[in-house]
Amino acid sequence: KSYMTSPYHNLNKNSIITAMERVYITDEKFENINFTAQKLSEGDYEGCTFYLCDFSNADLSQFTFIDCTFSECKLAATKLVQASFRDVKFIDCKLIGLHFDHCKSTVFAASFERCTLNMSSFYQMKLKKFRFENCILHEVDFAEANLTEADFTNSELTKAVFENTILEKADFRKAIDYSIDPGLNKIKKAKFSSINLSGLLDKYDIDIS
Repeated sequence: KSYMTSPYHNLNKNSIITAMERVYITDEKFENINFTAQKLSEGDYEGCTFYLCDFSNADLSQFTFIDCTFSECKLAATKLVQASFRDVKFIDCKLIGLHFDHCKSTVFAASFERCTLNMSSFYQMKLKKFRFENCILHEVDFAEANLTEADFTNSELTKAVFENTILEKADFRKAIDYSIDPGLNKIKKAKFSSINLSGLLDKYDIDIS
């Protein structure tokens, strides 16, 4: 199948089912579409690929994405109220100021690779075994989230918020610029590099050399 230039163009007849204005689309590819100007049809998307698409300021509330991949896409200030992401991959995407905490938390499952998620929020979310690899996570809100066994390999966590966060067995060994107060978070068996241990001592305002 070729990449699509419109959500309605060349759709496989077997890939779309419409019911009460809500669509169900499977195994389709969307390329280089500005969904800020051209609204994506509300519905359920399974096994779909979105490449070089712009969802800035778009409203994806109530949408469902299952086994989908977003590659080199931009989602800035995109509305995600009660949206569902199940086994979704974000690769090389810019995800700025997103409230993932507005999604349906009971079915939220995603991974992030080489993504920028600055000023986004995962407040109170269940993120066990989540992967944030090679990501920029400046000022991301992880307060009261469950990040048990999460992987932050090669990620930047400048001014990321960790407060009453469960970080047990999380891997920060190759993460940088994090500031985590052990007294305010659960860090039992979390993994840290000795080189970056200063990120656990910031509140003491001491000079480590």
